[in-house]
Amino acid sequence: MNEHADSDASQSERDMRHMRRALELAARGLYTTDPNPRVGCVLVRDGRVVGEGWHQRAGEAHAEVHALAAAGESARGATAYVTLEPCAHTGRTPPCVQALIGAGVGRVVYASADPNPLVNGAGLAALRAAGIDTVGELLAAEARALNQGFFKRMRTGLPWVRVKLGASLDGRTALANGASRWITGPAARQDAQRFRARSSVVLSGSGTVLADDPALNVRVEGATRQPLRVLLDSELRVPPKARMFDREGPALVFTASLDGARREELTRRGVRVETVARAAAGGLDLAAVLRRLGELEANEIWVEAGARLAGALLQSRLVDEFIVYLAPSLLGPAARALVELPEISQLEQRMRLDFSECTPVGPDLRLTAVPVAPAARV
Repeated sequence: MNEHADSDASQSERDMRHMRRALELAARGLYTTDPNPRVGCVLVRDGRVVGEGWHQRAGEAHAEVHALAAAGESARGATAYVTLEPCAHTGRTPPCVQALIGAGVGRVVYASADPNPLVNGAGLAALRAAGIDTVGELLAAEARALNQGFFKRMRTGLPWVRVKLGASLDGRTALANGASRWITGPAARQDAQRFRARSSVVLSGSGTVLADDPALNVRVEGATRQPLRVLLDSELRVPPKARMFDREGPALVFTASLDGARREELTRRGVRVETVARAAAGGLDLAAVLRRLGELEANEIWVEAGARLAGALLQSRLVDEFIVYLAPSLLGPAARALVELPEISQLEQRMRLDFSECTPVGPDLRLTAVPVAPAARV
């Protein structure tokens, strides 16, 4: 390997190291940036880190601005490592590309282009027009994994949907009489709280809320934002005194009912009520619900519901991930199933999933499974 190749390899290693640090910074906004993406930035000059920053809250300064403020005059001629293409439009804050250009940054290394139609290449074009060298995409998969919901919403208008289930080893979620507290242990329940905290929406169905009266709020250290609590209640069966309506943060009910008295009761409790059409098979039109949540800038949906709603979402091809907490116990065939699906007569008709992660959580396992697209089945 010649000297030039050695230099290129060293530069590449340095770029990777600093981008990994930028991704670590971006992850600090996991619970707080919604509906904006989680973004980190590192400024390096003459081999020394001169500034770091991350986007902390929507409406506040972006990662690049924080890093530039920390660097001061040292930003001139520096390389900026940023996990998402710098924005080129004025939203709640000024465009970051102008801040980078004004600070005299000499080079920008980015992890991923921004799928937001208001950016999507415009930031990079503005940097290049100003004579700033741009390099990407570096660790793009990691940057996108940190912002799956934002990327999906920008590209499709729909949020990323995670369905959480807790089950015994034989795939049972409750006894036949409905008793389910607690199949999984405290560590699994706290782990699920962290998924709630990163989500835009915590969604449940009327059956689950009537049976368990869950609060659906976030109880995690460092989480300063309560996700929108969403209830699917086609007949407005859930009473306004339910615990999910008696917590800080917003709540929204989707219904097909036109019962004006019930709607008024909920509205007086500060609950927003919206009408959604019924699906052909009964229940609410789940695709319409998700489209509406996308319009409300929801990036990630965390579903905590029963077998019926989980099965309906799966059959409608609206689930992006299943998060299953599997307990080392057996409940037997009379206990309630994990999801409700139509009976099939051939194995070729089965719903297939790909496991993407298996993580011990206390005495339980957290399994992450991704539905396989029909075209990919064998």
